Amino acid sequence: MFSSAVKSLSSFSSNISTNYSVSQTPTAICGPWKVYDGKKRTGGKAVSVFVFERKSIEPPGSSITSRQSATSLKRAHDEVVERLRKEASSLARLRHPSILELQEPVEDTRNGGLMFATEPVTASLANVLEEKDSQEQAGGVGGRSSRFVVEDPEGGRRRREVEIDELEIQKGLLQIGKGLEFLHESAGLVHANLTPEAIFLNAKSDWKLSGLGFSTPTDQSPNGATPSLMLSEVLNYDARLPRSVQLDIDYASPDFIMDNNINFAADIFSLGLIVIALFNSPHKSPISTNYSVSTYKRILASPSTTPTQSNNYLSTRPIPKDIVASVLPRLITRRPAQRFSAREFQQAQYFDSILVSTIRFFDSLPAKTPAEKSQFMRGLPRILPQFPKSVLEKKVLPALLDETKDLELLSLTLQNVFKVVSMVPNSKRALSEKVLPTLRQIFAPPARSRGKTQSTERDSSREGGLMVVMENMATIAANCSGKEFKDDILPIVFLALESPTHTLQDAALHDLPVVVPVLDFSTIKNELFPAVAQVFSKTSSLAIKISGLEALSTLCGGNVTGPAAASTSGSAILDKYTIQEKVVPLLRVIKTKEPAVMMAALHVFQQVGKIADIEYIATDVLPCLWQFSLGPLLNLEQFQDYMTLIKALSSRIEQEQTRKLQNLSSSSRPGASTARTNGFATSNVDEETDFESLVSGKQPGANVSDGFESGWGDDTAATLSPVPVQRPRPQQQRSAAAAPQFSWSTPATTASLKPMQPQTRAAAVASQSSMASRTVTPDNTMSSYTTLSPQKPLQYTQPTPSQPAMNGGVDWSGAMTPATNTWSTPLQPQSGLGQQSIQPPSLSNLRVSAPTIPPPPQSNGSGFGATSRPANGLDFGQTQVAKQGMDKYESLL
Repeated sequence: MFSSAVKSLSSFSSNISTNYSVSQTPTAICGPWKVYDGKKRTGGKAVSVFVFERKSIEPPGSSITSRQSATSLKRAHDEVVERLRKEASSLARLRHPSILELQEPVEDTRNGGLMFATEPVTASLANVLEEKDSQEQAGGVGGRSSRFVVEDPEGGRRRREVEIDELEIQKGLLQIGKGLEFLHESAGLVHANLTPEAIFLNAKSDWKLSGLGFSTPTDQSPNGATPSLMLSEVLNYDARLPRSVQLDIDYASPDFIMDNNINFAADIFSLGLIVIALFNSPHKSPISTNYSVSTYKRILASPSTTPTQSNNYLSTRPIPKDIVASVLPRLITRRPAQRFSAREFQQAQYFDSILVSTIRFFDSLPAKTPAEKSQFMRGLPRILPQFPKSVLEKKVLPALLDETKDLELLSLTLQNVFKVVSMVPNSKRALSEKVLPTLRQIFAPPARSRGKTQSTERDSSREGGLMVVMENMATIAANCSGKEFKDDILPIVFLALESPTHTLQDAALHDLPVVVPVLDFSTIKNELFPAVAQVFSKTSSLAIKISGLEALSTLCGGNVTGPAAASTSGSAILDKYTIQEKVVPLLRVIKTKEPAVMMAALHVFQQVGKIADIEYIATDVLPCLWQFSLGPLLNLEQFQDYMTLIKALSSRIEQEQTRKLQNLSSSSRPGASTARTNGFATSNVDEETDFESLVSGKQPGANVSDGFESGWGDDTAATLSPVPVQRPRPQQQRSAAAAPQFSWSTPATTASLKPMQPQTRAAAVASQSSMASRTVTPDNTMSSYTTLSPQKPLQYTQPTPSQPAMNGGVDWSGAMTPATNTWSTPLQPQSGLGQQSIQPPSLSNLRVSAPTIPPPPQSNGSGFGATSRPANGLDFGQTQVAKQGMDKYESLL
């Protein structure tokens, strides 16, 4: 909420309350005045609003005993108000760099108070000394934070830094000396109440004179003006009034109190007491009178209580030797004629230092010639490191920014500006609040559409300053936010890219590694990249072409530096689509074959190869690389660099394509553990060995001597010679849970291969009727077999068509044991074939895939015939096969 004073201002129609927004709380209290921060509603110019409330001079709880006393008190109050009005009015008449600058004249408030507006001030010197006392009592400068809190008109609050060091004191005293010189010699006035309350520190840390309510001409005024100050009245302390509105005799000259004389030398004596207070502890005048004139006279009457060089001017702390030796003896002296004049004070040896001389040159810089300014700006960088950081930020930097209006010295001035920014501890605040607004004002581009050639000629001086900005882009990027950079600095970068000066374009392109981390992706893609691409495609300079390729490499993920480099380095700034559709086409149209351009393009392709798809690399990137690699100007090493990239990209394509095809193959094949093939359940683990055991009737790991089954014949035993086994590879795979079944064999359990009973076979037929099967058909005819007739007739269903037989062999050694079959019929071989019985299949409608069984080798004894048999079938001679209850029995085999 606003204070009561500000509320009264807002309710009272005035120029200040109408045109300015004022903070809610005062930033400082300086004597009878409360100082508020303000800002003009149009333009945002900062000011300080001084407000005086009439009720502040009324003693609290006082009661008027008589009408005469009330009239006297009212008259005293009116005199105070008029004196304060005079103080504000004097600022309007007296214009000098060392006197507080008035912005809005004094106005009356509704409750009888006053207010006026001045340049922004931080505090009075009295406030600073009180702050310094508090810091020293708390254990040094870092013992406690500053109690001066600034509240913006918008409601923001931040702590205001107030420092005072040796150089600040030298600079401030020198400025006060200049102000007194102006008052004495130009205005012909005596300040008459020069105290720390009458000195204000502005935003630049300059010391400004104010408190001119007691100012008056001298007794011997050359223009015949009579003094307006009645010493007999102002020296008497009035207990009814606050001390802040009365003359402070602790800083008064003996000329006033003891001689009743008004002269210019009285201000010099008061200045000497202020100098002592700056080094004293606490920071007060060595003369403490409690506003008593008699006490003042008694102190100066005794040599021991009078401030002199012999007693260190009554200071509790040491005073610098230069001040003690050459300044104070000419300030604190009883005789006015022995004191310095204001002009002589400025020429004291205490101010003879390079830093003070530099400050004094800054103050008189507008009056210097261009040659003197140029020489000063060139030598300033060597002196800047010697300045205190507070002086650099508050005094030197604002003075340099003021000189940027001189375009002839713009480049030299900006060099010093960026050097100061890099040295001060609050670089971000200094850049944001002071430097960026100045740069925006200097380099604000005219209203135009980017990309069109400007018809007006560029100012060479302005381009020189623009070059300095490009050279210090790292400092700017490190000390401003992304929004500030986009709004204030990016237009300056575009201005450099569009410049016809190649050095500016080259500098802007080389700044991309520090510019990119500060900007967001959308700004880079839609604003920065098109500007870079335009410069690259339209330039005729070889150096700019190379710099453009380096910039494209940065945008594709090349080396990036700056505050955000850790998050962007190694990753593409642009997206894949932009790189493939816009960056690579820029590279394809490169016409020059200069090796430097080719190698810069190679670096861009290296980044593209990390991002682009393999299809795009194969169809668009590699052909371009091959074309560039065959450039006639490339040497062997450069050609090998191209071949290294080509091989790396080709290897990447091969690896990714191979991996893709392997994934597709593995997804189309069945699982690695088991698979079902043509009704069989087989295992992938040593499947050939398992197959041999299955067809031979042996269990893995068991010694089984049975044949295929105990059913080949029970009348005739065949003696089989072992034959080499040709292990077939199954066309498909099934689970290993089910045992393989042949069309003519009896189904067996997985535990043992025992003869099955008819009812068991019928159950097996019913359980496997839906399974796909393949039959084995011998290559020769079945006419040599006799008719087969079962002992017990069985009913069969229509057999399924035959399937092609598979080539392969089987170990016949397991078939030598005779077996009995209930429905077998002896066979009569024609050419030495032994008598055997063949069991017809029990599965009539089952299609079972099984490898073909080759015939045994040629034998002279009883057994198979002496003639050779085909390898893919059984040759049983001219055996006749009957077709009882079956159609084409040979199809089942």
